[in-house]
Amino acid sequence: MQARVLTFNTLFKGETRARMGVLAELIEQADYDVVCLQEVISPRVLALLRRTAASYPHIACVPRFPLVRGGLVTLSRHPVTRRHFEPFTLVRPARPEWLLSKGALFTRIRLPGGFLTVVNTHLSANMDMDWSPSNAYTKVEESELRELAAAVNRIDRAEPLVAMGDFNVPRDSDYFQGFLSTTGLRDALAGDNEPTYRPEYADIGAIDQLVVRPGLEATTRLVFKEEVRLPNGRSAVLSDHYGIEATLTA
Repeated sequence: MQARVLTFNTLFKGETRARMGVLAELIEQADYDVVCLQEVISPRVLALLRRTAASYPHIACVPRFPLVRGGLVTLSRHPVTRRHFEPFTLVRPARPEWLLSKGALFTRIRLPGGFLTVVNTHLSANMDMDWSPSNAYTKVEESELRELAAAVNRIDRAEPLVAMGDFNVPRDSDYFQGFLSTTGLRDALAGDNEPTYRPEYADIGAIDQLVVRPGLEATTRLVFKEEVRLPNGRSAVLSDHYGIEATLTA
């Protein structure tokens, strides 16, 4: 089995429709089999994606008026045989993110070489950018990682699985390493701490992740680092994050 995948936090504000139109054109022209997007909050933006990236006829998301639940959308060029959303328990402090109902979107995809379970997730942000054990937002993220690990572990261990998205937790943190240990997943970017969040926005390092079950090999690369031309002629970055693309083989 081989698959080309992408994960990308799209940034929900700031010329959103223009940027998302460009993104949709880019993924339409690319050779990805599966695309996992975060912060696709607006149903209108979702409709734009579906119109422009028409070669991805299979989609997993949970529209919940007036928002897309969790802001999570998974696009596939291959049939989706199962999908479900696992919400995270709301843990204080209260914050606007609660309106999104963050969680993980599980999608089982039938590829030409076999089945692949794709987990698209976006954990709560650490508003203090402080991952010390006593920080309130660290405790939120620890809770969400435990719930994500439990959901991953309910999937048959023989099933090829990739989990990716904006974990909002640095790759070298004890919390992320604990998640890997609990699930048995392997970090496809282990040892690579190149920032996935644009340093000009904040110095918080590699917080987007792509992890795979043993038996899957992944060759990864950061993408969407350069500015793009918007329809109004202005140059802009696609998001405050970089994307991660990977070629998976089993």
